[in-house]
Amino acid sequence: MTLRLYDSATRAVRPLEPLQAGKVGIYLCGATVQGAPHIGHMRSSLAFDVMSRWLRRTGHEVTLIRNVTDIDDKILAKSAEAGAPWWAWAYRFEQEFTAAYDALGIGRPTYEPRATGHVTEMVELMERLLERGHAYCGESGNVYFDVRSLPGYGSLTRQALENMSVGEDDDAEPDKRDPRDFALWKAPKPGEPASASWPTPFGRGRPGWHLECSTMARRYLGDTFDIHGGGIDLRFPHHENEQAQSHAAGFGFARHWVHNAWVTVGGEKMSKSLGNSLIVANVLERTSAPVLRFALGTVHYRSTVEFSDVTVAEATGSWERFSGFVTRAVERVGEVAAAEVAAQGPRQLPAAFVEAMDDDLNISAALAVIHEHLRAGNTALAEQDDVATRAAQLQVRSMLDVLGLDPLAAPWRSQGGSSADGAEREALDVLITAVLEDRVQARKNKDWQRADALRDQLADAGVVVEDSPDGARWQLKGKS
Repeated sequence: MTLRLYDSATRAVRPLEPLQAGKVGIYLCGATVQGAPHIGHMRSSLAFDVMSRWLRRTGHEVTLIRNVTDIDDKILAKSAEAGAPWWAWAYRFEQEFTAAYDALGIGRPTYEPRATGHVTEMVELMERLLERGHAYCGESGNVYFDVRSLPGYGSLTRQALENMSVGEDDDAEPDKRDPRDFALWKAPKPGEPASASWPTPFGRGRPGWHLECSTMARRYLGDTFDIHGGGIDLRFPHHENEQAQSHAAGFGFARHWVHNAWVTVGGEKMSKSLGNSLIVANVLERTSAPVLRFALGTVHYRSTVEFSDVTVAEATGSWERFSGFVTRAVERVGEVAAAEVAAQGPRQLPAAFVEAMDDDLNISAALAVIHEHLRAGNTALAEQDDVATRAAQLQVRSMLDVLGLDPLAAPWRSQGGSSADGAEREALDVLITAVLEDRVQARKNKDWQRADALRDQLADAGVVVEDSPDGARWQLKGKS
């Protein structure tokens, strides 16, 4: 079976058929770096991280482009309000996004281009659209796309032109021929810094949002490429306009459109305007990174994630079950090497897991398979069956690795969990072992009050103690 993905353009699940066998090119709309990243911003990158991991696990070479929009109206407005240079403001939050991606174990893209680095190519694309009769110049510095010039405009979202809403950024421009025409290039506004505009044959200005992505996608993936992705809220007008200008220029553009659903809080979409945004750095102060990734990244990409204390509690429980099994399996039979885990391809992984992942990345069904092997592993541990325990460790970790959640992979093993190495872990182990030995002696003396007090002392410090026939084990709350 080959990977089948839901195509937003055809509204059907269909096989992914790469332009070049064994290679997949993906363009993912990245961050507009106007402010600190919230958990809603992470959804697309998590979804496409899992997609990329699965494609690589099935033998594909993946080129993933995730852009940075580092110039737009909101960046200029917010930086001016803060009294900071717009480019410094953008770079500050670009770094915060990178830190958030890294914290959640999201792999780096192949390339992460900035919009401001591709102005020359944007001018070339505008000139091509003007020559082909799909764009026109307004007042000095303004260039617009003529939506009526392209018969297929609206095909991505299946909308008739007369039923389309007017874009919020473009509805007040008096030099448009049609209010639905969208800006390719924008003349400077009064009060904007001179450094936020570039000279062009049409006058000074800065790029429109849609033009940026069409240009960067073509620059790194070619005239036609395999997958274009992003949040479902980008379908219109952003992706519709990207496709329109690229098709009008004579390029095939994206062959498959993949859109992920939102993160909601209290039933409302995550957004700063609603005042319910949860900044990633703040969430990580009270929720461990693997648990947050589990909560956001193990729901089907086309399903909404409702983020709440219940969601986090459920994710914590699942993560501790998986990481706890891996810890016990390693204690029993040793650690399966990372290279062996990574080598488990479709022929070695459980058939039901492969089928689930190939079925539009059906993570819920894939998790059910992982839970089956977790139960088998726990049974093998209880029966002291070392061969079965090692096999279960390999399978559970290999499947979790596809989801970016192998407890022994970076960055999770370096976060102080029970499988972490280093002086801190060793020192902590000495101290906790001493308390546990004191507790064992208290139990032997039938001093139950002291034994309970010692256990409570550890619990207050965030240490979970698990009694077993082989003695007490410990781990930190929310850690592997």
